[in-house]
Amino acid sequence: MADTTQTTPPARHRTDPTDPTNPTGPTDPGDGSGLPRRSVVRALSRLWPYVRPVRARLSAAAFVAVIASCLSLVIPLVLKWLVDGPVADGDPGGVWLGGGYLLLLGVAEALLFGLRRWLVSRPLAGVEASMREALYRHLQRLPVAFHDRWPSGQLLSRGTTDLQMLRQFLTFPLTFLLVNGVTILVGGVLLLAQRWSLGLVLLSPLLPLLVLCSVFEAKYGRAARRTQDQLGDLTTVVEESVLGIRIIKGFGRHRSQARAFKELTRALRTTELRKARLLAWIWGVNTTLPELALGAALVCGTVQVADGALSAGTLVAFLSTALALRWPVESIGFLLAMSNEAAAATDRYFEVMDEPAVQDEPAVKDEAVVRDEPVVRVEPAGRGHGGGPQDAPGGLVFSGVAFRYPDAPPDAPPTLKDITLHVRPGETMALVGATGSGKTTLTALVPRLYDPTAGRITLDGRDLATIGRAEARALVAVAFEEPTLFSATAAENVLMGAEGAGEAELRRALRVAQAEEFVAALPEGTATQVGEQGLSLSGGQRQRLALARAVIGRPRFLILDDPLSALDVHTEALVEAALRQVLSATTALVVAHRPSTVLLADRVALLSDGRIAAVGTHHELLRDNPEYAALMSGGEEGDR
Repeated sequence: MADTTQTTPPARHRTDPTDPTNPTGPTDPGDGSGLPRRSVVRALSRLWPYVRPVRARLSAAAFVAVIASCLSLVIPLVLKWLVDGPVADGDPGGVWLGGGYLLLLGVAEALLFGLRRWLVSRPLAGVEASMREALYRHLQRLPVAFHDRWPSGQLLSRGTTDLQMLRQFLTFPLTFLLVNGVTILVGGVLLLAQRWSLGLVLLSPLLPLLVLCSVFEAKYGRAARRTQDQLGDLTTVVEESVLGIRIIKGFGRHRSQARAFKELTRALRTTELRKARLLAWIWGVNTTLPELALGAALVCGTVQVADGALSAGTLVAFLSTALALRWPVESIGFLLAMSNEAAAATDRYFEVMDEPAVQDEPAVKDEAVVRDEPVVRVEPAGRGHGGGPQDAPGGLVFSGVAFRYPDAPPDAPPTLKDITLHVRPGETMALVGATGSGKTTLTALVPRLYDPTAGRITLDGRDLATIGRAEARALVAVAFEEPTLFSATAAENVLMGAEGAGEAELRRALRVAQAEEFVAALPEGTATQVGEQGLSLSGGQRQRLALARAVIGRPRFLILDDPLSALDVHTEALVEAALRQVLSATTALVVAHRPSTVLLADRVALLSDGRIAAVGTHHELLRDNPEYAALMSGGEEGDR
């Protein structure tokens, strides 16, 4: 969490296609939609790495579907033989035989389509699962700045509805674009072979249909993308309303929230109706033009049969072939619509996957780099911002550290400027400052939630840049100002702080945080589910569980961001007494707003406007620094 004034990273926003910082990517103002222009084929081709492992079954399914579809074109040939042969000759046995052939062809076609469905169902469910797992893994590795910028609803919709849409595309439209194309090609050849003049009449709408489908695809693709973005915005509002239901009810804001939700649903409804109109238009065109051509061919064929230039069986076979091509032609619009929706879903998925992940490898691997760096000289307390009378590379050292949020405007001043501070090994340093001074931002640099833009930080003499993030977070434990709990048991939430910790460590951490008594009183003790965000607990109880999570692993470095703000005076005193024992065995940096928390520290650093303004003991700063005295007396509230 960043400070609440100019130190706050840019707020997460809903999708605005006209916003150049929009996470949906660069826009194309030339088409009037404000949405990105992209190639459907190029977008869908990016799915190949996920589809490659199941390509054999998909290819087999496509082959089976092509065979099944071509069987439907054999039926008109059987009808031609049946009409010109047994029916014309009055042969009942031949009629029964022809009927048997037709039945066998129909059953074979149905069985082959069932086999196709069986071939694709399991592997494509696996493709969806692997893509979802890849997305989740990538989200965990993306920098905090990414999550500051992206609305959670947009990420949720990409991991749920977009991936379901992709699975549906791979299951049906992908195969049937090929199947219908082959069917139309083979059927066209058969039509021309049976009667080329009638075939040309029936195939005459083909070119106009291709042009109209191209126009439809461009318009529908933009509408599909807009729909999916709006659905992500809607998901964000629902999530925020559920998580903030107490605030909404407490301030009586349910009507305004309902209005905001209604506006989004109406916008989504408008876009969905536009999609429906486009689909109805292309479906009507794809139905009307072939039907007109079929009617014209029927009239011409009937005249030719009357003139004796064409047999009745040939006309029946011709018309049956034309009717067999009806669905492949009419479904073109439907398949193109699903393909464009899948392309939009693919674009949205890879907008997240293309974001560069944070690499866990250290920036510098050679330990000699650390040994060659100069030792940090620490000046006596009260004379400088380092404190301490001797050369002391150990502990936590900030050397000329500066930081600017990645999404901050170019002309904005840095949040932190030339921070030089030394927290000695085993020492507890309180960090005090007014709202917006940069306290939370400074503490976020230690576990490498963000990296400094200048200067360096060392942990026991090791440059933080040479330590991988996984190792850094094993050395550093953090308790944030806003305690975050997960939909798990009380024990599982605490044990997140130390992999492999057992019952003894759990009990010790709960005792330190003065949480043992209230956890034992829960219906199932430590096995009690605390609910989403821990909302079944009070604010103080959540904060104590978060504190227990921070101390359970006996970290070498402990970062506490106002860890006692939600506790009553009596509980705060008990927690402070237990914390003194923990702090004596670790190097700690504690953001403090109250004198009682400051007294836990050996020394205090005053942060003002992104700089270290003074370092000393609590009593020294009260005596010598008016700004610190005003903060401690409540003259100015230091919220963050």
